[in-house]
Amino acid sequence: MNDSKSNMAEQIAQAAIAFEQRRSGNHVPKAVTVVLSEGTLVITLHEALSPAERAMSKSPEGAAQVQEFHRQLFANSSASLRQEIKRITGMEVREAAAEIDPATGAVVQAFTTGNVVQVFQLAGSVPADTWSGNGRGGLAGVAGNAPPAIWSCNAPSKPSPSA
Repeated sequence: MNDSKSNMAEQIAQAAIAFEQRRSGNHVPKAVTVVLSEGTLVITLHEALSPAERAMSKSPEGAAQVQEFHRQLFANSSASLRQEIKRITGMEVREAAAEIDPATGAVVQAFTTGNVVQVFQLAGSVPADTWSGNGRGGLAGVAGNAPPAIWSCNAPSKPSPSA
């Protein structure tokens, strides 16, 4: 396991780029964002769809086909990326899923340890001065654009039932 967290995020981003290049036949994403918080690793491949996939995604039927194709491709070929994540982090990957936003060409890959992951692809960037944080135990890395901000907190405890 690598001791440098920023180096770890960069290594995962580079592994994701290499994985995408191998499985897509040399098409690489414009940028890669890596976010690790607790036991959840989220990799976003920005503008990862090929020109043909983007064209196909203009119709609802084509978009559904592109989404299903990438889900199946990820499910059937992610073993090498999972192994690379284990090598870099020292942690086994228990679950992995991929989701595609045909409108933006973003591919989101989530690797969790039993967590529910909710990913929201925003229509644009939130100004950095209105969003800040690098919450407990989180790290962020990016290959391409500005680094993401991470904020995490514990959920409020359940109120005790009153008698």
